[in-house]
Amino acid sequence: MTLRIADMPLDEQPRKRLARHGVETLSDAELISVVLTASRGRNTLDLARAVLSDGLLALARRDWRTYARVIGIGEANATKIAASFELGRRSVIRAMPLDDPIRDPVTLARSLAVRYGHHVQERLGAIYLDTRNRVIREREIYVGTVNSATVSTRDVLRHALGEHATSVIIFHNHPSGDATPSADDLLFTRKLVEAGKVLGVNVLDHLILGAHRYISLKQRGEM
Repeated sequence: MTLRIADMPLDEQPRKRLARHGVETLSDAELISVVLTASRGRNTLDLARAVLSDGLLALARRDWRTYARVIGIGEANATKIAASFELGRRSVIRAMPLDDPIRDPVTLARSLAVRYGHHVQERLGAIYLDTRNRVIREREIYVGTVNSATVSTRDVLRHALGEHATSVIIFHNHPSGDATPSADDLLFTRKLVEAGKVLGVNVLDHLILGAHRYISLKQRGEM
């Protein structure tokens, strides 16, 4: 018979521990259990351990429908987990006013990594800037397969011309979680820089986003 959370000693109940000792004292499973509702004869802590069977990063990257379909925790609990992760991502994204110049492209990397680093498909996007390096628009250009995206320098620069942008910062994620640039990444970047020079569009940086870190090709001296 499954032990109910309410039957546990008070200092072992996740919600009570959170209230008494702070959210930082809870384990990953305990944190997840706080947002769940008991289901199918299992308490919320058992459910949380089940959804964490592949680790926290895998859980963050998983489509929420998989929680309900494969793990069997129910749609209501699955949507709560998905909403919790999305709130966490949004909380670290700084709203950047359009009149705030981008002085260092790497300042964008953290929020981009939070938003794109968990995706299981490769996504490539661009941030278009005006003559004062203020953001005109951020655009997601490609969604690829698990391993690669079919990328055209023409489309990246076509949007730059359409937005009357004078410079651009491009970014893409590596679904593997490893931000190390590939040979294709470097080749594409060189082609984009050269094509940009012809059209009068300055390619400021290419940010590669991994699960836990990001890499600036500008900082690495690759462009």
